[in-house]
Order: sequence, then structure tokens, then C-alpha cells
Amino acid sequence: MIIPILILVPFLASLFVPFLYTYVRSKKIGWMVLPVPLILFVILSLQVPKLASGENLFHTIRWLNAADIHFTTHLDGLSMILGLLITGMGTLVVMYSIYYLSEREALGRFYMYLLLFMGSMLGVVFSDNVLVLYVFWELTSVSSFLLIAFWHQRKNSRAGAKKAMLITVTGGIGMLIGFLMMHQMTGTYSIQEMIGMAETLPTNDLFIPAMLLILLGAFTKSAQFPFHIWLPDAMEAPTPVSAYLHSATMVKAGIYLVARFIPVFGESELWFYSVTFIGLLTLLWGSFNAVRQNDLKALLAYSTISQLGLIMSLLGIGSAAMLDIPGVDKTIYTAAAFAGLFHLINHSTFKGALFMIIGIVDHELGTRDIRKLGGLAVFMPITFSIALAGSFSMAGLPPFNGFLSKELFLEASLAVRHLGLPGVHTWIPIVAWVASVFTFVYCMIIVFQTFFGRQQQQPAWVDRGAHDPRPGMLVAPSILGALIVGLFFFPNLLGKWILKPAMAAVYPSFGNPESLVVHIAAWHGLNPALWMTIGIIFVGTILYIFLRQWRRIYTVSPFSWKIDNIYTLLLIQLEGNSYHLTNKYMTGHLHRYFTYILLFFIAMMGTALTFVWRLTFNFSEDAVVTINEYILVMVMMAAAVAILFVNSRLIAILLNGVLGFTVAFLFVVLRAPDLALTQIVVETVTTVLFLLTFRFMPDWKKERPRRPVKVLNAFIAVATGLIVMITALIVQGNRLFDPISKYFEDAKTLTGGGNIVNAILGDFRAFDTMLEIVVLLIGGLGVYVLIKLKDKKGGDGNENQ
Repeated sequence: MIIPILILVPFLASLFVPFLYTYVRSKKIGWMVLPVPLILFVILSLQVPKLASGENLFHTIRWLNAADIHFTTHLDGLSMILGLLITGMGTLVVMYSIYYLSEREALGRFYMYLLLFMGSMLGVVFSDNVLVLYVFWELTSVSSFLLIAFWHQRKNSRAGAKKAMLITVTGGIGMLIGFLMMHQMTGTYSIQEMIGMAETLPTNDLFIPAMLLILLGAFTKSAQFPFHIWLPDAMEAPTPVSAYLHSATMVKAGIYLVARFIPVFGESELWFYSVTFIGLLTLLWGSFNAVRQNDLKALLAYSTISQLGLIMSLLGIGSAAMLDIPGVDKTIYTAAAFAGLFHLINHSTFKGALFMIIGIVDHELGTRDIRKLGGLAVFMPITFSIALAGSFSMAGLPPFNGFLSKELFLEASLAVRHLGLPGVHTWIPIVAWVASVFTFVYCMIIVFQTFFGRQQQQPAWVDRGAHDPRPGMLVAPSILGALIVGLFFFPNLLGKWILKPAMAAVYPSFGNPESLVVHIAAWHGLNPALWMTIGIIFVGTILYIFLRQWRRIYTVSPFSWKIDNIYTLLLIQLEGNSYHLTNKYMTGHLHRYFTYILLFFIAMMGTALTFVWRLTFNFSEDAVVTINEYILVMVMMAAAVAILFVNSRLIAILLNGVLGFTVAFLFVVLRAPDLALTQIVVETVTTVLFLLTFRFMPDWKKERPRRPVKVLNAFIAVATGLIVMITALIVQGNRLFDPISKYFEDAKTLTGGGNIVNAILGDFRAFDTMLEIVVLLIGGLGVYVLIKLKDKKGGDGNENQ
């Protein structure tokens, strides 16, 4: 039961933050929020020994039995890695934000959004039911949208949030379709049950479409090429948000999804090609574009894209262990997945530290522009030391943890050549090596152009003075810096307690998890991977020295092309086309609206009646129509026809009232007194209200439409009436299912209510009725807020727009 509680705690805490902030309008609110992720981190850490011993934690809260949808949580080694990152980094980010954000900021709103995101991410990694996972998946998109747009007064913040939302939610919808296809194939929504059926799935026609759609969701969330364009724009968020969402948590959701579904799709060569090639392309493109950036945060954004591509490619190479290729040593490729999980942890440490350090530079000096920085090492020694550790770790240099996982990555890129698959040749290690060279270059840019040398332009911080920030702001990045160094010297503690159970989750069919664990060492002799590293350092150093000379290639086509421009043009085109299309039918004429609606109805229902449904009628079980019913129907027909020929609104309303009251009399004849009473009340109220309203309006003007319009109106009226009548007769005479009324006939026994209508509304449809009330409540609150804002501003509320 502990895991569902861990997921719900951040959501519950987020509800109390606004109320606390009402009474604690200072940075104390951050200290009140800090225990939430810290306690969750400690609780998860206490579960590590259980998982290391091979135990997994399952818990199911039953929900919709008929639909097989339950809140099932699963804590294994893979979800534990993400859970520790979410809560651990969440703790450090909250601590960092206490000192980073000003008291003038809307801190209550900030921490509420942050807790919502934390709970959503925990729900993603701990959910075993794919539909529940999808709900949390989209909640991460919504909460990240709110966090990215936290400074909503800035145009770029709003645009970045919208772009992130559009791309990730679009991919999420595709992923949902893939999940539904998986349910169609397996008959279950449980990921673990899907893994148990993995051997029977590849022959199913839905296997490939489901796999590609799930990958679409993973690639969009983890900013893989060409969906990476949302991540740089999302850097408009406050630095604590960037450090949390875009280095350690949200962008890792897609990585997690790929790792989780390796046991399901790993036997497909298309999965191997898709994940590996997209990952390598993202790695190369991200590292290449990071070098061209002048904004430190933009540089880190592209470096994040690059590192995510590296991890994704390692998981792709690791999936090769699932392929049925004779004579292949599978442990070579399981080592790639091990390296991917190891680098996932390492990346969170050094990238989180770097984001915080860049935030400190911006916070203290007022700029992130590399051209306006330089020589800061003397003035900000502690900041420089952490930046050095983070940058050198990302570059893959010892004695930092990134060196260890980068070496494993290079070894995996060399090993993949021996698979013998078409298209897998020496170009894979070449791409890995070239991308690593660019990674080395942009890491040197962070260190040397920011903290050494002279400024290219007049420094923006001369008047402000450069110095290390308050100690409190350095606590979180210092802890990450210590982990960067500590994991280099003691990596196998991580391998034994964290990575081993994670590998057992990625390869559940491989039996002994001990055989899946790689012994991590800084020295493996003079192997090819080490020579590649030496080459990276040598070539990267030369490229950095001559950076100004060759950097001009970014202005040469096709290097100057940007996928972001394609997105912008596509969005502008879609908005323009939708605007013109909307203007075509949104004319302000009620007559046209009804024309469009009814013509669509005629087309759809007419097609269905003609080609799908059988036009058969069965009147054998119909009751006998009495003379009273004939009279009432004739009165209704006469009133309806008479409305067409009157010139007064008041007479038309009275005739419409005749129609309504006649229906009520018909209910009485058919022995439905409850319906008759309801109809009489509603008809009386509406008729009186209409009379009061239309009394002040002018009489109808005689319309003189053209003959084609008259013909069209007559056709629509007759066709609509006929289709409704035919449909009613077909449904009455052809019952494909047992009527639901049989269930309601036992309403008194089931609910204790003697009135079946009340029982339906209050018991059978209680949840639906509650949601309708909630919708009305939300609408009422919205109206109330708008009125209060208008009164508060003393005008129409547009002063600040």
C-alpha cells in the first residue's frame, strides 16, 4: 500500500500549498514544501534492499471491474531508479528554489505546480495499468505546461509552454492508441501481463502499429529527433524548473517507457533500428547544435537533447540482446542497456548541477550570454568548481562519473558492428565518436568561455560585481557535484543496489540478474574505447582552439536550416487555414448553423440507414393506438404547422406551448405521471420566460427567401423528420441487445427508492450527476472570478493586456 500513498502525497500536499501561502507570504513556504520530496525519497531508499534481493512490490486498488481498469502500482528496479531521481532531485530543486526565487514571485502557485508534476511523474513510473499510466503521462504535460509558463507575462514563456504541450500531448495521444492496440492483442491493460505474453505478440497484425505509436509517445516526451524542438523553447521556465523537468524527470519519461517495453518489443528488429538510429541521430544533432549557442541555457538544452539521444541509443543497442541471432553473445548487448541506465543516473547529476550553476550565473550577473561572460573563476570559485565537475563529467573525462558511462557507450557502439544485421556497420561507432567530439567542444565552451579568458563584448556584470551566491543556493549543486565525483570512485555500489534490480526488470526472461551486471572500472587497459576517448580529447581540443574559424559553417546551408522553422510555418498555416474555414461557416446566422448541422446529420444517418442498417420494421408487439392518442397527435401536428404561418412572436410561443402541454397530456395517457408533471413544470416556466422576453421584441418580418433556399429548407425539414421517424421505428422493432430497463426494474431492491427516475439520477447515475454538478460549479467559479477581477481593476479588465 506504500507506493499508492507515495503517489498521492504530492497531490494532497499541492492542495494545501495555496492555503498555506495565504498565511505565509514569504520563502517559508518553500521550507514547508521541502519535507514532502525528502520524506518520499527516504521511504523509497528504505525499499532498496528488498529490490536488491529480488523482491518486487505490487499493490492493486480496484476501480472499474467491468473495464479491467485498476490503480495497480509496481515497484521494481527500473521504476526505483526513476522514483529516486524524481524525489531526490525534487528535494534538491525545492531547496535550490528557496534561494533562487524572489519573494515577489507567486511562490504558492510555483510549489503547487511543482508538487503536481512530482506526483504525476511518480504515477507514470509506478503504474502497471497502461491507461492509468497514460492519465499520469498527460498530467505531466499539463503540469509542465504550467511550470514552463510560470512567468506567463513573458511572450516566450507562453510560446514555449504551448509548443511543449502540443508536441508531447500529440505524441501521448498516439501512445494511447498504441496501448489500446496492446489491449486488443493481449486482453489486459497490465504491463507485466503484456510482458508475460510477449512471445505470442509479434505475429499479430497490430504488433508493429502499436510499437510505433508507443515509440511516438516516448520520442516526443524525451525530445528525440525531430520532436526535440520543444525542449530549447521550454528553457524559458525558471531555472529550478529546467533543472528538474528537463534534466532529471520529465524528459526521462520516454526513456523509462522504452526501457519498460524492451521485454515486449525487443524481439523485433524494427524496434532495434528505430530506437538505436533515432537515438544516434538525436545525439549527433543535439551535440552539433549545442556548439552554435551563445546562451548558456540554450546550450544546456541542446546538450540535454544530445545526452537523451545517447541514452536512447544505448537502450536500442541493448534490445539487440532480445533478437534471435545465432552465435551472438547477448551479454555484450545487455551491457549496453546497463550503460544506458547508468548514464541516465549520471546525466541527472551533472546536468542538474550545471542547470543550477547557470542559474546562479544568471541570478548573480543578470546574463547568460557567453559573449558577455568570462574570467569568472577568480570571482566565483565555488560556482566554477561545480561547473568544472559537471562539464568534465558530461564531456566524459576522469575522475567524474560521466567518464565511466561514456566508456561503456563507446564499447557498446563498437560491439554493435558484430550483430550482422543489414545497415549496421562501422558508421555507428563513427557517429558516436563524432557526436562525442562535439560534446567535448561544448563542454569546454561552458568551462573556458564562461570562467576563463576575456569577454567578447563589454561584460554586463561589471557594475554589479561577480561573486559566489549565498551558501544556501550552493547546497543543492554541491551535493550533485559530490555525487559526480563519488560515483566515479564507488560506481559498483550503484551497480549492486540500484542497477542490478533494474536490469532484472529490463530482461525478466534472462534469469540470473547477476549475469546482467557489468563490473564498472575506470581502467580496462588500452582497449579501442580508450583510444576513441583519447581521439575525442585530441580532436575536440583542436576544434575548440580554432572554434571561431570553423564555427561559420553554421551559417552555410543546410546547417542553417532549423526544424523549428518548419514547426512555426506549419502552425501558422494551420491557424490561418482554420481561421478562414471558421469564417466560412461562423457567419452569425442561426439559420446557416442549423443548415450545416442538419445536412451533416442527414448525410451520416442516411448513409448508415442505406448501407449499414437493415430497413426492417416489426409492428407485431406494438400496443394498440387509442382514439385519445390520435386526437393528441393531431393537435400537435396542427400546432406545429400553424407556427409556420403566423406573423407574431407571441402567437408562435403560445402555439409552441400547445405542443409542449400536449406532450404532457400524452404522457398522462401513456401512464407516465412523473414525466407528465416534469413536462408541465418545464413547459410552463419556459413559456412564461419566452413571453416575458419576446414581448419587447418587434414582430417577425415576412421572410422572402429565394426559391433554391425554400427548396433546401423543405428538403432538410422533410429528410430530417423521415430519418428520425425511420430510425425510431427500426430501433423499436429490432433490438440487438437486452433493454437496460430490465436492470432498472429492480430499482427498489437495489437502491431502496420507490421512484425509478430519482433512483436513476441519485444512485445509478450518481457519479455522472456529481460530475455535472462539478462542471456547473467550475463554470460558476469562473464567472465569479471574472466579475471579481473586473471589479478589482475598476474597468473592463483589459488594462494589462
